[in-house]
Amino acid sequence: MEVIAVDIGGTHARFAIAEVKDGHVVRLGEPTTLKTAEHGSLQLAWQAFGRTLGRPLPRMAGIAVASPINDDLIKLTNNPWIIRPRLITERLGVDQWTLINDFGAIGHAVAQLGDDAFLHVCGPEGPLPAKGSLTVCGPGTGLGVAQVFRHARGYNVIETEGGHMDFAPLDGIEDAMLKRLRKTYTRVSAERIASGPGIVPIYETLAEMEGEPVKSRSDRDIWDMAFSGTDSLASAAMDRFCLSLGAIAGDLALAHGPKGVVIAGGLGLRLKDHLISSGFGERFVAKGRFQSLMASVPVKLITHPQPGLYGAAAAFAQEHTA
Repeated sequence: MEVIAVDIGGTHARFAIAEVKDGHVVRLGEPTTLKTAEHGSLQLAWQAFGRTLGRPLPRMAGIAVASPINDDLIKLTNNPWIIRPRLITERLGVDQWTLINDFGAIGHAVAQLGDDAFLHVCGPEGPLPAKGSLTVCGPGTGLGVAQVFRHARGYNVIETEGGHMDFAPLDGIEDAMLKRLRKTYTRVSAERIASGPGIVPIYETLAEMEGEPVKSRSDRDIWDMAFSGTDSLASAAMDRFCLSLGAIAGDLALAHGPKGVVIAGGLGLRLKDHLISSGFGERFVAKGRFQSLMASVPVKLITHPQPGLYGAAAAFAQEHTA
């Protein structure tokens, strides 16, 4: 059957038509990407997508949302939209639907995609384990986290808000990063560092340590300078970002049961080449008495261009067609 797959993040809302059967995704169509700032609600963005499609929309939907899911009122973490699940059938004109956290959706994608959708980052070579717990985490507008548990009968996805655990500095530079962030936030979460906007306090901390003027720059500008190599401070900030992400990913794996880790998120994919050559792997395993255990954990990067859309369709398929 045809399903509308939707992936709503802090900056973009993505739509595609998917075909699902027997609990799995058969095909994912070409995505349409809309800016959330240009549409007042999910319903309005949904209607805009329908106009681009030029034919009646399917009456089934898998919807991934960058927010904790509840039955009453969903306020997106990094997006002003409000979603009322009880009104989805009426407002979107669908008969069946699945609503899932955005990284829960990516968990479904991790569980269903083949080995060719993953790039090795560190740890043992070879595919992800067929059984046991997998940690899925990824930097984007925020830091998304989910857990996938594979077993003999299939898999389960556990949606989490692990990106909001406390940030734990491991050296003097990260102490300075935390101190800087505490001037603004009483409590500093991992997401304040390991997300797209997190490059800003890293960059500003390094500038201050070097005795340079702390220029006000957007996270987009700093990332552009880092990837182009045109600014040494931005390059150093990107290196530090990868170190911190490695430590955080290792902490999450310890909490979930360290069998395998998948890095996702739009920024994760942009960092593909840099993650492998950075100190990410060393920080991932640097867990004191558990260092040898962490060294046995494979870490992969998901390379599918639209894992959120794929996972939203997969979550619908698991709930309604398995």
